[in-house]
Amino acid sequence: MEAAAAAGVLDASWTAPTTNTDGTPLTDLDSYRVYYGVATAPCPGPTFFQVPSPTSSPAPDTTVSFRLTGLTTGAQYGVSVSAVDLNGNESACSLVASGVAQAMVSVSPTSTVNFGSVNVGSFADQSFTVQNTRGGTVSGAVSTVAPFGIMSGSPFTLSGAGATQTVTVRFTPITTATATVNMTFTAGAESITRVATGTGTSPLDATPPRVTITSPQGGTPGYSTSSSPTTLAGTASDNVGVTGVTWSNSRGGSGTAAGTTSWTAGDIALQLGSNVLTVTARDAAGNIGTATLTATLTIAFTFTDDPLVAQSTLVQAAHFVELRAAIDSVRTALGLMPFVWTDAPLTPQGTEVNVVHVTELRTALNQAYQAVGRTAPTYTDPTVAAGLTVIKAAHLNELRAAVRALP
Repeated sequence: MEAAAAAGVLDASWTAPTTNTDGTPLTDLDSYRVYYGVATAPCPGPTFFQVPSPTSSPAPDTTVSFRLTGLTTGAQYGVSVSAVDLNGNESACSLVASGVAQAMVSVSPTSTVNFGSVNVGSFADQSFTVQNTRGGTVSGAVSTVAPFGIMSGSPFTLSGAGATQTVTVRFTPITTATATVNMTFTAGAESITRVATGTGTSPLDATPPRVTITSPQGGTPGYSTSSSPTTLAGTASDNVGVTGVTWSNSRGGSGTAAGTTSWTAGDIALQLGSNVLTVTARDAAGNIGTATLTATLTIAFTFTDDPLVAQSTLVQAAHFVELRAAIDSVRTALGLMPFVWTDAPLTPQGTEVNVVHVTELRTALNQAYQAVGRTAPTYTDPTVAAGLTVIKAAHLNELRAAVRALP
């Protein structure tokens, strides 16, 4: 039995044995061992492929072929073959044949491919050619990583020596930076690497993005709410591409929205009164577009016996307790300290309300008006005096209206 190795990765062929060493016909052939190595005498040795025999009794002049894979391209290998019967008995080694391991395919270009300078938001394509260098049918695929991508030509099947496949690779930069990646061409057990590089650049873009607030209330210029924090949502667009959306509040606070072309900005804390919310969209060239919405934060109040009716509704301690709580809520929202009330707490049917309680409500509320820069309310009986002024429904109705008017 003599082995002949053709130059490749690595193709070996030999003539199948037909007799045993004693001359009797071979009827129990199980497999072959294809030994290989860079040494001149690889057989017997630790490195071999186990190749099943298609028949236990080969016919005369039967040729067996096998392709060795996973070898080092360009290295000189020695190859020798032995036969193994069903009982595990192994024949002597064949004569050693040698050959140079080569790749099953070639890839051109063979050097680094530079895609050049490409504007962010645009792209550039380059072509690579994969060629079958060994004959037969070879299948494979090409892979890489962003910002490069395989547009066509992968996976591929090359039938016959010289068959080629064009692979188109696209560079799509998303930042103004140089990117260098490996592209891996895999065929069978072999892989070939090519380096691709490209630089993202800023386009000459003077067009600002367009940003729109669509929520809340359809993005109308202003809205009132008694709830904080609030959430804004909307859209943004640009002739090249939006790179980010941020928000800010005229009363303090700012942040980054989630998303770009469709964005959401949540947990925006509102201050009592008017809050001008500005949303800003930016593109890669530094252009900005803005949209604004005015959100007015109010405090909703519910009062017992609303409105109080003169000469009909009995003024009670509960009415004062409710007004105190409402005014303290307003003061807290404005950053003022809670007021120190006389007879705190007022006890329904236990504490008699008097003029000082009215005076304190007016004082505490006037301080809140002063905090927002507004003129204090006008009251009936501007000066109330103990023992002279009778507490009336009008006094409490005025205070309720003034609380609701803030901010």
